[in-house]
Amino acid sequence: MSANRKGDRRERELVNALDSAGFAVMRAPASGSATERELPDVLAGNGTVFYAIEAKSSAADPIYLTSEEVEALRYFAASFGAKPRIAARFDREDWAFFHPAETLTENGAYRVKHDRAVEDGERIKDLWVEEPDPEARREDVRGILNALDTGVMSVEEAVESLL
Repeated sequence: MSANRKGDRRERELVNALDSAGFAVMRAPASGSATERELPDVLAGNGTVFYAIEAKSSAADPIYLTSEEVEALRYFAASFGAKPRIAARFDREDWAFFHPAETLTENGAYRVKHDRAVEDGERIKDLWVEEPDPEARREDVRGILNALDTGVMSVEEAVESLL
């Protein structure tokens, strides 16, 4: 099976899992190389919280993301009013979700390791928010400030993300 077909299948699997968890969800079929627009793979929300999600799956460890993918996700999420999330799925494991800043390595690359996904990743049930959570907001702000501090995000992008 080609990598693109496997990726498409995994994205549909993610959409179905989010739908089963009660989210309104859609897959952006024009994401990736199919368009020049910078779109996330999946949009999901429950009326209180909204996510723009870049989905990656692999049998190999680790899963890498390009800085262009992460920056496009951050930009779209900020413009749309959604929280950016990286969804990673290793073969025979559940989806794990991370704020993009949590995937940034010391050398400026973005990656998710298998062990970290299994041990530290948020699960779909963790994404569900009934009311705005001040601690979750603090974590989002912390991630944005970390991205600003490491030069991954400009001051203007940080301001837009915080508004």
